[in-house]
Amino acid sequence: MKFPILGITLLLWVALLIGVKSLAASTGTVTATVTVSQLSVAVSDGSVTYGTLSSSATNSTGALSDTQKGTNDGNVTEVFNIRGTTSSPSLWTLAASVGDEQYRHSFSTTSGTWTALTTSYLNLYSGVAVAATKAFNLEIQVPSSTVATASNNVNVTVQASQ
Repeated sequence: MKFPILGITLLLWVALLIGVKSLAASTGTVTATVTVSQLSVAVSDGSVTYGTLSSSATNSTGALSDTQKGTNDGNVTEVFNIRGTTSSPSLWTLAASVGDEQYRHSFSTTSGTWTALTTSYLNLYSGVAVAATKAFNLEIQVPSSTVATASNNVNVTVQASQ
């Protein structure tokens, strides 16, 4: 009687070991890839010389055959924004219309439609695909009166965002 109980116990242990082995986990691999978005805009030619202008006079990159181009050199579709600045060194104030020590700087993405720049970003283009280039023109109107006699920098910033 001891032999059958011992045999049955032994068989149970063998079954448990085989059962545990068959319940062991197997593994698989998930290949995961991520790319960090890079926002970048390159402006060419990136330099405008409006020349010497009399009070309240205007000039534009279109008239100068100096249209500027922004290129999406990032790796995602971008939005191009644009803004103006206070001039340097004489500190002309950027305004919607000219006045004493106030100048107007505008941009256009189509011929003849001008939008006055501000010191806050405005939309220049939306949905700019990777490697796409978008053209724009700038127009300046200098102050109606100023004490400045030297050249002024009236820089424009183009920003890439998503």
